[in-house]
Amino acid sequence: MSERTIEVLVDSFWKILLPGLRMTLPMTALSFSAGLVIALITALVQVGRVPVLRQLARVYIWIIRGTPLLVQLFVVFYGLPTVGIRTDAFTAAVIMFSINTGAYAAETIRAAIESVPPGQLEAGWCAGLTWGQTMRRIILPQAMRTAFPPLSNSLISLVKDTSLASRITVVEMMQQTKMIAARTYEHFALYCEVAVIYLLFCTVLTGLQQLCERYMSRRGGV
Repeated sequence: MSERTIEVLVDSFWKILLPGLRMTLPMTALSFSAGLVIALITALVQVGRVPVLRQLARVYIWIIRGTPLLVQLFVVFYGLPTVGIRTDAFTAAVIMFSINTGAYAAETIRAAIESVPPGQLEAGWCAGLTWGQTMRRIILPQAMRTAFPPLSNSLISLVKDTSLASRITVVEMMQQTKMIAARTYEHFALYCEVAVIYLLFCTVLTGLQQLCERYMSRRGGV
């Protein structure tokens, strides 16, 4: 590694990290939070066998899981303006990441709910609780212990997927790296550097996941 390459890497580190803190992490947090809300509603609609809405939920999951995320981003950012719906790049990315996360997380939550023994639901009814109260107080707390590890994996995957937002002009870590590489021609070194920063973010999240799992295990098992 030449002296010039080292200088470029040192100079670019904070220039890449700052967009990660200002754009990548907020984009991930907003998208994952909204995605969980979508997922929970979609899962409950399926578990509750709500007419029409259940079929719509299945179609939504089928379309989102069956098409590439990059194509979905292009449809929202480049396609919707042709029908008069315009959003800035960051908003378009958050919307599409939320919808995409919601589809995958909905299946995780649905499977977790269905893994709870049916007797728990019956016990709630015997105690005089409604379906909604039984779900909120008995079923969902147990289901979320099961769903927590795969949902955490979805969060870590989302951190990496946000790099696709660079394709719709969001200046996050990947886009910033591309701009620096175009100016310095140190493509290999810079892309390795941004990979290390992504790895750092994901390692921190993995550590937090393990801490949460140990805490939940002490309170009743994951």
